[in-house]
Amino acid sequence: MMPTLPTRRRAAVLTWLVTLSLGVQLAEAECQIDAQFPDATLDDWQQREFEGRTDYALQHQDGKPVLVATADGTASVLYRERELDVTRQPMLQWSWSVDDVYDDIQEMTRAGDDFPARLYIVVRNGFLPWDTLALNYVWGSQVESGTAWTSPYTDKAHMIAVRAGRDRAGDWVCESRDVVADFQAAFGVTIDRIDGYAIMVDGDNGDRRARARFGDIAFRARDPVSD
Repeated sequence: MMPTLPTRRRAAVLTWLVTLSLGVQLAEAECQIDAQFPDATLDDWQQREFEGRTDYALQHQDGKPVLVATADGTASVLYRERELDVTRQPMLQWSWSVDDVYDDIQEMTRAGDDFPARLYIVVRNGFLPWDTLALNYVWGSQVESGTAWTSPYTDKAHMIAVRAGRDRAGDWVCESRDVVADFQAAFGVTIDRIDGYAIMVDGDNGDRRARARFGDIAFRARDPVSD
């Protein structure tokens, strides 16, 4: 079993672990929902604990593999090493679903840094292990959809609430983001590749409970611009 890490070290470890592994939002109609997780097994994924162990398991729904993540006052991240060229395929598309969101939470603070679903995209920007930048695409609880802010733990991580609230809780929802545009807006850098991505469901700061499901995670080209 991996050691449990204190919450105050989360930012440092997030920066470190992705070195081992690892804008523009389209209209929902432009993003095709596919509830099929892209990997048949989790052999290429690794888990790192911060406070307890969030349960990540592949299950089948309508004959397709779905990643189900359940946090019970816990926080651990499931990550995958995958270097991808985003000059030709900058559009990240994914599908997810949450059972519910959190009440009475201030998500921009350390005490409220719990989310029923997150998807991290990570880029190395130097030679040292801690030289990384991370975008956190989150399903927020109380913040408004579209809100963006710097992580309360580190200025090397930027939070974007691509969805928020419980209006679509229980539904499969597809998201689409231009990661190149988002990294430029968040950090003022132009990226040509990513070095990995991670999934997280956490409730450790407020001893909260959540369950989310993740389907497709894919990178695609931008749609051609019409004259």
